[in-house]
Amino acid sequence: MVNGYTPASLREALELRSRLTVTPYAGGTDLMVRPRPDDCYLFLARVPELRHIAEDEQYLRIGAAVTFTEALEDERVPALMKEALSRIAAPAIRNAGTFGGNLANGSPKADSVLIEYVADAKIRLASLRGERLVDVASFYQGRKRLDLAPDELIVEVLLPRAGLERYVYQKVGGRSALAISRVSFAGVFAEEDGKITNIAAAFGAVADTVLRYRDIEGMLLGKTVDEARALRGEYLRAYEERMVLTTGRVSAEYRKRVCMNLLGGFLETFGI
Repeated sequence: MVNGYTPASLREALELRSRLTVTPYAGGTDLMVRPRPDDCYLFLARVPELRHIAEDEQYLRIGAAVTFTEALEDERVPALMKEALSRIAAPAIRNAGTFGGNLANGSPKADSVLIEYVADAKIRLASLRGERLVDVASFYQGRKRLDLAPDELIVEVLLPRAGLERYVYQKVGGRSALAISRVSFAGVFAEEDGKITNIAAAFGAVADTVLRYRDIEGMLLGKTVDEARALRGEYLRAYEERMVLTTGRVSAEYRKRVCMNLLGGFLETFGI
């Protein structure tokens, strides 16, 4: 018999979280793989404050208990995020898996988290003490390590409403379906008045956290495409020197080669 609670509001969930040692979950797809029968669970799928997709002037706000299928069916969710979500496992998993769960798992292979990295997403956290808004790159501190206090819950993912229209996404797995990433890549490009205003690249499943190097990206910011093309070799060398990757199902050398190929293809897509 499962020991747990089913709060009907965020306030009730936070009260339980503040005074009990509980494991929050909504879809439970990760718990099915590694069940912990002695844990006390906090079931969040019925908390209305976690179930919405809404917009404000700057962000698309996706509740932590929103499922991947719900996001795929919402026209406001950017195409880049939808492409990543559509490659997650199978329909049954997408019907249950949630944005909050994908984040809280703390895995560098999490498909939605890769997009949040390259999009400069923010994570809204709440406790009875108040709320915090943190950058996703600060929230992820390493494999299974999060900037999440014991009394806090993930409430929302905030995605910028603009700037994600021009992108490249690739997921490399051992098979075409139900595949855990061996390497995943997302890149976003934007220019205005002939100058590059954003050129973001993120790599998943290759290290203890998602990799993104903002200082290297800065080499091409403010440049024309022609100027960026002249810097292509220096830019790629900087990535190759910086990347220290882990060995998993495949070698670190293979992962690095794939990463560099994906990065080079991203540049070529936008004429660099």
